[in-house]
Amino acid sequence: MDTERADPSDLDALRAAFPPELRRPPLGWDAVHAFEREQGIVLPEPYRTLVAEICDGSGEGPADVDGLIPLKCLPADWGSGGAQRAPAKAFPLTEAWVWEDDPRPYEEIEPLIDEVSNDGSIVLGTDGCGLYWHLVVTGAQRGRIWAVSDVGAAPFGKEPGFAEWVAHWAESF
Repeated sequence: MDTERADPSDLDALRAAFPPELRRPPLGWDAVHAFEREQGIVLPEPYRTLVAEICDGSGEGPADVDGLIPLKCLPADWGSGGAQRAPAKAFPLTEAWVWEDDPRPYEEIEPLIDEVSNDGSIVLGTDGCGLYWHLVVTGAQRGRIWAVSDVGAAPFGKEPGFAEWVAHWAESF
C-alpha cells in the first residue's frame, strides 16, 4: 500500500467502482490542496487523487447508507455533540479496541473514545446503526481503513487501504 503515489491500476479500479452517473463532481487539485492546508494534513493516495480528479463522493459506494460521502462532509447521522474533529492529530490506535468490553469506568475511557472517533481520520461514510468508516490520515495507521462503531474500533482487513476497501465493496455488490 503506497499512500504517497497513486497506482494507475488503483485509479482505474476506482473509476470502474464509481460509475459516472453516480459520481459527485471532483473537487480539483486547488480545493484538495486548500483542504489539506486548512486541516494540516496530506490525504493518502489513492483517495487524494480520487477526490481531486474522479469524484468527491458517490450516490452509492462502499458505505451502504449514503455511499462515499464528500470530503468535507460527515454522515447525516453523525450527531452534533461531542469532541471536535481533529484530522491533524495522530490516530490513536494500532490494534482493535472493543471499549464495550473495557473494564475501566466509562468516564475514564470516554475521552479516549472521542479521540478514536475524531482524531487522525476523515469519515468516508456509514453502514448505519452507529458504524462509520474512517480513512486514517495521520499516525502509524495512515492510509488504513478503520470501522468505528458505538462498541469499538477495528482495522478493515490485514493491511488494506482505500483502494482495497473499495475493491472489497465492488466485489460484493
